[in-house]
Amino acid sequence: MIGRLTGTLLEKNPPQVLVDVQGVAYEVDVPMSTFYNLPGTGERVALFTHLVVREDAHLLFGFGSDNERRAFRQLLKITGVGARTALSILSGLSVAELAQAVTMQETGRLTKIPGIGKKTAERLMLELKDKLGADLATAAGIHRPPPASADILNALLALGYSDREAVAVVKKLPEGLAVGDGIRQALKLLAKS
Repeated sequence: MIGRLTGTLLEKNPPQVLVDVQGVAYEVDVPMSTFYNLPGTGERVALFTHLVVREDAHLLFGFGSDNERRAFRQLLKITGVGARTALSILSGLSVAELAQAVTMQETGRLTKIPGIGKKTAERLMLELKDKLGADLATAAGIHRPPPASADILNALLALGYSDREAVAVVKKLPEGLAVGDGIRQALKLLAKS
């Protein structure tokens, strides 16, 4: 397995780059989040990589950070999500945004990505909920909401409010509320809108 490449960036043709490592040039597909942070051609670059071996090809994917690579690998474990789809997801959302969307169960953020429909987005939310590890979310700068926020959100969903309404109102609540107080305040805010 090729885990990391360090060399000279020869070409940039989105989403693919060509990296020369001591005379051997590797074609590497990268998400747009990595692509935008690459140095200019002719400069040194280091990429974390993931090699996908298929019957008809060996595909090398590169990432600017280990967090991106870990998120990519988690996405590959989900049924129906291949390397291209995982690359699309990481091109449409940063790791931090993906972790936040999963934490808040915001399927709408995923359906905006080309090739991700409602059912795929729901499957991603379900399967990533416990697998997008706390270390990945924390390293990406996302702190999971306190359990009270999650309980308030679940209570609102159980009462029949839509995901969008419930998430929007929970975001407006001050931190550190007890679950009961949070539900009462959320219902008051929802009644006003």
